[in-house]
Amino acid sequence: MKKEFALAFNEVLDDKQLPKEVVLEALEAAMVSAYRKTVNASTAQDVRASLDLETGSVIILAEKEVVDSVQDDRTEVVLEEALKADPEAELGSIVLVESTPKDFGRVAAQTARQVIQQRIREAERDAQYEYYHKQLGEIVNGVVQATNPRVITLGLDRKAEGIMPRNHQIPGERFRVHDRVRALLAEVKLSPRGPQITLSRGHRNFLRRLLEDEVPEIYHGLVEIRSIAREPGYRSKVAVAALQPGIDPVGACVGIRGVRIQAIVRELHDEKIDVIEWSNEPTVYIAKALSPARVTAVFLTEGVGGTKTATVVVPEDQLSLAIGRDGQNARLAAKLTSWRIDIKSLPEAAAEALHKIENNPAYVEEKKALGETIPSVEAALAKKAEGRPVTPEEYTLMGKFIDLVERGASDRQLAAMDAEKDRIREARKSIPDAAFDIPLDDLGLAPSLTIKLTGEGYSAIGDLMLQLNIDADVVLKINGVGPKALTLIEEALAEYDFPVEEVVEELQPEAGVVEGEAEAATSEEEDDEIGEQAALEDIDMEAAVASIDAGEQPGTEDEESDLEVMPSIEDVFARTSELLETPDAVEASTEEEQPAGKSKKSKKKKFREIVYDPDHDVTIVKRKRKRGTGDWSEEDDWNI
Repeated sequence: MKKEFALAFNEVLDDKQLPKEVVLEALEAAMVSAYRKTVNASTAQDVRASLDLETGSVIILAEKEVVDSVQDDRTEVVLEEALKADPEAELGSIVLVESTPKDFGRVAAQTARQVIQQRIREAERDAQYEYYHKQLGEIVNGVVQATNPRVITLGLDRKAEGIMPRNHQIPGERFRVHDRVRALLAEVKLSPRGPQITLSRGHRNFLRRLLEDEVPEIYHGLVEIRSIAREPGYRSKVAVAALQPGIDPVGACVGIRGVRIQAIVRELHDEKIDVIEWSNEPTVYIAKALSPARVTAVFLTEGVGGTKTATVVVPEDQLSLAIGRDGQNARLAAKLTSWRIDIKSLPEAAAEALHKIENNPAYVEEKKALGETIPSVEAALAKKAEGRPVTPEEYTLMGKFIDLVERGASDRQLAAMDAEKDRIREARKSIPDAAFDIPLDDLGLAPSLTIKLTGEGYSAIGDLMLQLNIDADVVLKINGVGPKALTLIEEALAEYDFPVEEVVEELQPEAGVVEGEAEAATSEEEDDEIGEQAALEDIDMEAAVASIDAGEQPGTEDEESDLEVMPSIEDVFARTSELLETPDAVEASTEEEQPAGKSKKSKKKKFREIVYDPDHDVTIVKRKRKRGTGDWSEEDDWNI
């Protein structure tokens, strides 16, 4: 029994590829369900199962009430039996006691079979979903199990199944049963029947992953794929850029003799792939995107609303190649660059430029500048219309003519856009910045009017005010907004009180003061504070000692004394604090002490040493003084 159970348990683990705990939990839940069905137990009763993996035996523990005499052995147990399971059991308490029925193994095997299968199937579905959800966007391998015109069913790892709808397949590909297929894991959904996995071979990210697999430079981050435009089964365009200098991105993707790109082409059912180098210059990028066609010139037009149009001029023999079959090349280039592309031949573009100059008053300056060139261009176009050969010099002349005309139009458009931006900027100056953060609902308009304005993009009060300052007719064109509603809006805006913005003024130096002089003045003020703090009244040490011994009050010495005695250290610190708190007074006192004719800069800092005598409760300032010889002496040694 032990050996057979262990073998069966391990076989389930290997077959279903599930964790040991999941299978064990499913078996225990099945045993509980079998017990309830066998003894007809209530679902409110707590029943637990314990499975011993060593012996394969099953023990059922059921919750029962401790009573004197058992009336129903399914829910009651005597005290003697309860004490074996719980030593603290007493009458009226609830305990878990073993309640395994006789021959329960055979009954459980028959009853719990469906429960075990259901639990294991649910655990298997959850494991499949987690496994494939982590691989979303990656390439997986599968084997074709069934095919029909609408969908292909593939067998995947972990006994999962994936589907490839018709719109995710490459047109022209045909698969047979048991064919091995590589596809992109596009979508994973959890359904009642298990994970629903959608695979794709027509997605552009499938080409991206193939390039990462075949090109090591892309996989390691030396070359980056900037954009991909793809029409599955026909043609694809890939823009790549090198992230390190010295690397050829196109050459790295193509490989030696095209071995790398050819492997991808075979995988995609001979789909043509154009690899171009990405450029941050739109004109260069668009010209390369139209490869293999040669481009003469590219002119960009960007409207105020964000519409971007590129007018591409190509030689006459390159027109069909640039457009491609059914416009495929131009369509892919537009997807790749995100620009609307208008392709024209050189004679056609020259004829349009000539028509603009002659009929559009905006091209007056170009007409004056190209007055001598216009007859030559007209002659070349006439020769082309008559079927006569046009010389290369005439084609070159038409190209220069088109370039000058289109450049002038582009410059005027840029000037107009700048003028429009300036007008918007001027209109915004009169609007408070806080208005753009206040929702339109706070304006107090009718709810229906607020909904209409919000639906047109005016979500804040500032947006509505800006549009009214630029052009109020735009607001009038909104469905349901008339002159009366416009008047209500203007009255509500006039009555609305916007929060006042606090303006913090920065202190500016006085007029005429140079920055260096201001710094010097600041330094002098600091010196004056230090000098004033140290400029305590000088005290003659000997006279101070004599006066203290004689019982005199300090501060009565002669004016010629070198040392003076201050009343107390508290007074000194108080006086110093007052001086520090009132720098104006310090400055004034310092200026009074300066001799006439001397500037602040000539003043020398003075450093004094202040000594406190605790015995006499006096503070003495110690300084150097001159001898009779006029030389400075060392500091006098003294004691009190």
